[in-house]
Amino acid sequence: MTLRLPRTNRAASRAGSGAGGSGWRNRTPTSPSSCTGSSAAPSRASPRSACCSPSSRWPRWPGSSSTPPSGIFQSFGFWFARPFQFFHNFSLLFQNTDSGTYFQWFGNTLLYAALGGGGATLLAGLAGYGFARFKFRGSKAFFYITVGALLVPVAAITLPLYLVYAKAHLINSIWGMILPSLVSPVGVYLMRTYVDLSVPRELLDAARIDGAGEVRIFFKVALPLMVPGLMTVLLISVVAVWNNYFLPLIIFTRNTLYPLTVGLGVWSQTAERSGGNSDLYPMVVMGGLVTIVPMIALFLVLQRYWRGGMLLGSIAN
Repeated sequence: MTLRLPRTNRAASRAGSGAGGSGWRNRTPTSPSSCTGSSAAPSRASPRSACCSPSSRWPRWPGSSSTPPSGIFQSFGFWFARPFQFFHNFSLLFQNTDSGTYFQWFGNTLLYAALGGGGATLLAGLAGYGFARFKFRGSKAFFYITVGALLVPVAAITLPLYLVYAKAHLINSIWGMILPSLVSPVGVYLMRTYVDLSVPRELLDAARIDGAGEVRIFFKVALPLMVPGLMTVLLISVVAVWNNYFLPLIIFTRNTLYPLTVGLGVWSQTAERSGGNSDLYPMVVMGGLVTIVPMIALFLVLQRYWRGGMLLGSIAN
């Protein structure tokens, strides 16, 4: 049984062999300009259209002439890909882009975390000490309302918060980022519980008998015992501000005020819109790595306070 080719394919085969052998072997290279001519596109895929398609012309990966940008998604996730471009990609973070500068966003995030996290820790310490050691009318109701704020999702207050900010002229203002960060219901609850268990009433009463005022008692007697709890609230508050994405996304329209979360999100969206052919991918990955380094360092610095706090109840009165 003989397999017969269609008439059109047999004619094309004879034309190719008549040129002196295989038609593909003797065919002259096709220039890229011939792919964009005015002739109609062929009905089926051809090697000419494949070699001239945009997906086959990868731009140069930073520092490499062979690895396409999509190779970053195909490499082993727990080790560096080849070729090793760690320090080169780190140097890219110092470059200015149309979306903004990474280290300007890093400085903004440090400012927001220091003011917001530090202020939230101070207010939580004062409020927790007051709820735990002073009895006044409505103290339990105020405390339950504060804890009940944990049940309100952030998305539910987004639109009202934006309208209030628009009336108060806090759009594109650093105070629009710092003021909401000062309120920490989790910190108030933790400090109220910690003071109730770790600051003896007898110690405070002895200080009052010696003639110390309430402010002096707080700073000289209670505050040293509250340090482990305050460090826990500080870490929680700083991490919450450091990872905050939704609030700065709705109140900031200038990229010079972006924190790292919004800035890296803008870079990621720009890279995705480019179809994977963007040099922003290594900058996004390196920027994410640098972003978590301060949080790791903060945890390592504060852990000694937790070790000291574990020994507070080891001595019986």
